[in-house]
Amino acid sequence: MTDLPANDGITVQISLDLTSIDEALAVADVAVRAGVQWLEAGTPLILAEGIRAIRALHDTFPAHPIVADLKIMDGGGLETDLAADAGASFVVVMSRATDATVRAVVRAARNRGIRVMADILGADDYRAEARRMEDLGADVVIAHLGFDERAEASRRSVFDFLPDVIAGTSLPVQAVGGIRLSDLPRLPGLGAPLVVVGAPLVISAEAFSPAVDLRTLGEILAELVQSLT
Repeated sequence: MTDLPANDGITVQISLDLTSIDEALAVADVAVRAGVQWLEAGTPLILAEGIRAIRALHDTFPAHPIVADLKIMDGGGLETDLAADAGASFVVVMSRATDATVRAVVRAARNRGIRVMADILGADDYRAEARRMEDLGADVVIAHLGFDERAEASRRSVFDFLPDVIAGTSLPVQAVGGIRLSDLPRLPGLGAPLVVVGAPLVISAEAFSPAVDLRTLGEILAELVQSLT
């Protein structure tokens, strides 16, 4: 089972919200060379390429934990098993799912020796939702401002509710959703040490495609990792 960092530990994860395995592997290679530790098989990648995208990342980068962003809403045990079979170290369940689904994901994950991230996208009460996910057995809570939410309300920020999420749980917290590169170093000090690099740096804000060329991405990621770790 993948170790989680201590309270003062920092982990950098890249979100591969792309639509082809070849493109995802190319971006992942740049990220790994820059020092990124965790690789996320993003939802668009899994939708476009299937579970085999998780397997491709695991087989190519066996030393790096793979996060399977399945956004599980039902069939939790079965979907967790699929991800585990493909080499995932983490699966993502949505907190909007029923308690039964979250419990099914947690049971399957424990049986398979992997961990559970609970995404509280769209919560009515972020503090209470973070606590609920911890009580149900999740290992990580994701404070998430969604792609469509950001498109409709560009002034909204995950920082608007991140303090409530952190106050609601003793679990490690990730904050994702349109965070600017310049704001990423703020996250560990606020209590969110699992730093995710995604849109708008890795992924365009308009499409599931790389935002910059690979050489530029590598330089930016290396500088970011160095500043964080």
